[in-house]
Amino acid sequence: MLKHAVIPFLVGAGLLASAPFATAATNLVFCSEGSPAGFDPGQYTTGTDFDASAETMFNRLTQFERGGTAVIPGLATKWDISDDGLTYTFHLREGVKFHTTPYFKPTREFNADDVLFTFNRMINKDDPFRKAYPTEFPYFTDMGMDTNITKIDKVDDHTVKFTLKEVDAAFIQNMAMSFASVQSAEYAAQLLKEGKAADINQKPIGTGPFVFKSYQKDSNIRYTGNPHYWDPSRVKLKNLIFAINTDASVRVQKLKAGECQITLHPRPADVPALKNDPKLQLIEKPGFNLGYIAYNVRHKPFDQLEVRQALDMAVNKQGILNAVYQGAGQLAVNAMPPTQWSYDDTIKDAAYNPEKAKELLKAAGVKEGTEITLWAMPVQRPYNPNAKLMAEMLQADWAKIGLKVKIVSYEWGEYIKRTKNGEHDISLIGWTGDNGDPDNWLGTLYSCDAIGGNNYSMWCDPAYDKLIKQAKVVTDRDQRTVLYKQAQQLLKQQVPITPVAHSTVNQPLSAKVEGFKVSPFGRNVFSGVSID
Repeated sequence: MLKHAVIPFLVGAGLLASAPFATAATNLVFCSEGSPAGFDPGQYTTGTDFDASAETMFNRLTQFERGGTAVIPGLATKWDISDDGLTYTFHLREGVKFHTTPYFKPTREFNADDVLFTFNRMINKDDPFRKAYPTEFPYFTDMGMDTNITKIDKVDDHTVKFTLKEVDAAFIQNMAMSFASVQSAEYAAQLLKEGKAADINQKPIGTGPFVFKSYQKDSNIRYTGNPHYWDPSRVKLKNLIFAINTDASVRVQKLKAGECQITLHPRPADVPALKNDPKLQLIEKPGFNLGYIAYNVRHKPFDQLEVRQALDMAVNKQGILNAVYQGAGQLAVNAMPPTQWSYDDTIKDAAYNPEKAKELLKAAGVKEGTEITLWAMPVQRPYNPNAKLMAEMLQADWAKIGLKVKIVSYEWGEYIKRTKNGEHDISLIGWTGDNGDPDNWLGTLYSCDAIGGNNYSMWCDPAYDKLIKQAKVVTDRDQRTVLYKQAQQLLKQQVPITPVAHSTVNQPLSAKVEGFKVSPFGRNVFSGVSID
């Protein structure tokens, strides 16, 4: 038997007085970039949603170390893996309390029933709670966990056993991800009895270091530190507030004025001034991310390979890198970043060639003046500091090959929802790795299972899918690398996406902030953070 362990990372919580937000030694304001779609982590896939829920209020069985990719104990203190790799037995932490709020007062501590409720709801569409509150769990299903977990057994109150159909080399890493946050079965039963099952997404209850207080859409989220947290050394803030503003320049102004102590995604043009401000600190790290263009292969004419090839070779990537990333990015040619193990560095881009692109479009029967839509994100993301400008540059690039491009945008939550539904022709999107495993890129973003989830190209190739599924059930890294490299080659040939850039992460914060770690997975974690 192999032994391992787990702990989740957490985000601070707080309640501050009135705007503009005051600063106190135990109060921290985080200038965030967008409103979460909700607070039920299993339902979502974006960092904005996870920062506001999973990384503040919840724990998972396994946990990534703060600022790193190693898995450590969380709600499970250790776990055993059977010799055949199909059974995982988790030994649960005792003495863990769920949050007490005006809307819920727990009568017992965390136990195996909570684990069973959390995962059975995601697996079983006939689960009573899921029938009362119908929803999907895209991350869980994108990775095929809904079909690969065949059984979850409660051995006793503090032991749970998961049985898999096939070996999953990334199972422990997956269980540390935000979507696997553990919910309260007792709270769910109360909501079911009251006929208010949907409140699980608006009035969250977790075991994490911060407790939910209130939420005003497009304005703020307020939390307080959890006085009963199982690791009290991680709760160093009395109050945490997310002050929501989509404008990067406004966020920077608030940081400089002391109205918030941490922000994110500054414009590249603002970075030099932030570096030189003595009241601030700027953490700079290579981004474990990818900004890319997704072609919806279910919309004509993007179902034709020649059309996708034409669009791809007509993109002036260097021009975009210069104007959008302004030195804070690296040209991308592959479907994941070069720091991800198994990356195939033999893959090259097709040469920039608008004239050949025109010929390909003509051969594919695409007439000059054909109208297409290009969707641009309304918010900054770690992988794309200015989607609007990128869209305008692509509009100009594709005009040169005879296409008429209409730029479309929606509020961030709506944008994600609609692109998952495949309403777009072409969308600007991206990804920051979640667990350090290649499957988190090649499976989560481009597999057949991920259609309706994070596969924004709606692309399904049986040969590609066979490769990544084979790689997932092999535990030897060298064997997995061979399979993943073959998958990368096939994906590059079929052009469901155009990789654009890997962005450098610049994290600005007040010089008074101590203990903040930049997550390689793009999460903002306030557990262990304090103000000097």
